[in-house]
Amino acid sequence: MLDNLCDVPGVLVGHATDREGLTGCTVVLFDGPDGAVVGVDVRGSSPGTRETDRLGPVGAIRGTHGLLLTGGSAFGLAAADGVVRFLEEGGVGLDVGVARIPLVSAAVLFDLVVGNPAARPDAEMGYEAASSAKSGTFRQGSVGAGTGASVGKVLGMGRAMKGGVGSASVDLEDGLVVAALAAVNAFGDVRDPETNQTLAGPRQEDGRPGDTAYLLPQAASRLRWGENTTLGVVATNARLSKPQAVKVAQMAHDGLARAVHPVHTTVDGDVVFAASAGGIEVATDIVGVWGARAMQRAIVRAVREAEGLAGIPAVRDVG
Repeated sequence: MLDNLCDVPGVLVGHATDREGLTGCTVVLFDGPDGAVVGVDVRGSSPGTRETDRLGPVGAIRGTHGLLLTGGSAFGLAAADGVVRFLEEGGVGLDVGVARIPLVSAAVLFDLVVGNPAARPDAEMGYEAASSAKSGTFRQGSVGAGTGASVGKVLGMGRAMKGGVGSASVDLEDGLVVAALAAVNAFGDVRDPETNQTLAGPRQEDGRPGDTAYLLPQAASRLRWGENTTLGVVATNARLSKPQAVKVAQMAHDGLARAVHPVHTTVDGDVVFAASAGGIEVATDIVGVWGARAMQRAIVRAVREAEGLAGIPAVRDVG
């Protein structure tokens, strides 16, 4: 086991990273002509998304061929065009007779204040991430969608810490695998649910990460729309229908709630996708429970693997 999203057979992950502009994107592809059954649950009040409505429980189209997590705020949604182009060139997509249409859903996070605000993931970057997607070990931390990610912004960016991309998986009985990937750019602080230790958050006078909830009353004027988000993907080799995948996405938000404090705020755009890429028969609740476990571990790993950039320190810098 690799302890990442690629432990689910048929799931591929690729990054594109702009180290100068400090932004990037992460692509998850599903091997095979029919893609995966994908559901979504949007909990944050300030999301930026593309093609998520069709992932609802009554969506008529069953398969999804790729997912994009990207920086660049709303500008970053343009990167999905490159993912679509890459898949079309490979003959992947929904067959409508006259063409194959790759179905790619996307969600964005806000990183414009970390690097160059004019540097945003575009179609070329989306193509690069998709073309590099593979099954196996992939980089985590300040890479891809996590390049410009930050957390703990209640006292402003001058007191924030570095977020990033993380992933984890669980190998259960009878061959069941449930895995998660998270791009962590939260308004709140990140804690390890196993120890209740605050790992990354608003830095206090002594440089240590503090509790966002206690600091919130004195900093309400700093709350600004849409500048924070945690994006997640849960994948499994269990067989799920569209409504079941939506339920797993809903349950996976428990992992966000355990690791990010506070979560689902008015200024966060939290989104979780859940993908079924296999045929193992198992109860939906089992997948959901372990999806939440994998998600909380992925979030913790995202900040532990991050590196300090643009004057924003990481966990390793203040530990």
